[in-house]
Amino acid sequence: MDRPLWTDRTYGSMVRAALWLESEVGEGNIFSKKQLRDAFPEVAQIDRRVRDLRDRGWRIDTSREDPSLRQEEQRYARKGEDVWLRNRGKSAATGSLTASQRTKIMAADNHLCRSCGMAAGDFYDGGVMSAQLDVARRRITLADGSTEIQLITECNRCRVGGRGKDADPAKVLDALDFLAPLERQIFAGWVKADNRKLNGIEKLWGLYRALPEESRTTVKRAVAPYDQAAGK
Repeated sequence: MDRPLWTDRTYGSMVRAALWLESEVGEGNIFSKKQLRDAFPEVAQIDRRVRDLRDRGWRIDTSREDPSLRQEEQRYARKGEDVWLRNRGKSAATGSLTASQRTKIMAADNHLCRSCGMAAGDFYDGGVMSAQLDVARRRITLADGSTEIQLITECNRCRVGGRGKDADPAKVLDALDFLAPLERQIFAGWVKADNRKLNGIEKLWGLYRALPEESRTTVKRAVAPYDQAAGK
């Protein structure tokens, strides 16, 4: 079977990046980040799509692995699996769910709405309507650029408001790369606990934001000396 063209946009961006490495770079050769981005100007996260190939056995060296490379260079060292032969996306989660399937999904989501954090029976603001939980379908963008439907627990209000909403876990991973080490450690703790507790200064900020404009001005005057001291 002939290898597809890397310009074929019916394939996901990770698959196209693999095809580009094979046809335009060649195993053992060097390419630059600029060459990669120029080849895929329409793909904002093409660097990450290339990194995703490493999970499929592809070896892409940077200056960390190969000191002879410059900072902006990478070497296509070894081909991995033929990702273009894989299914382009997993089957969507469609059809009716059984009661046990619905219970399992909700248990995995800690019986909370993953969009707003409401539990079943909690009252929304105003105390008129209470939250009811159900399983919603969310379109997810996978590493290879294809999409699949995954299941998530949402309350009745968020489920209606979130129809048509897509999610891309790669955006979370990309943002994680820009965090300082301490921030990554804090985020990892939130992920492990599946809960984020506000610290003192965040709670204080929430209290300040809830003040009327006149009262906010009073607080601004009070904190102005601290801001001036920090600027020295």
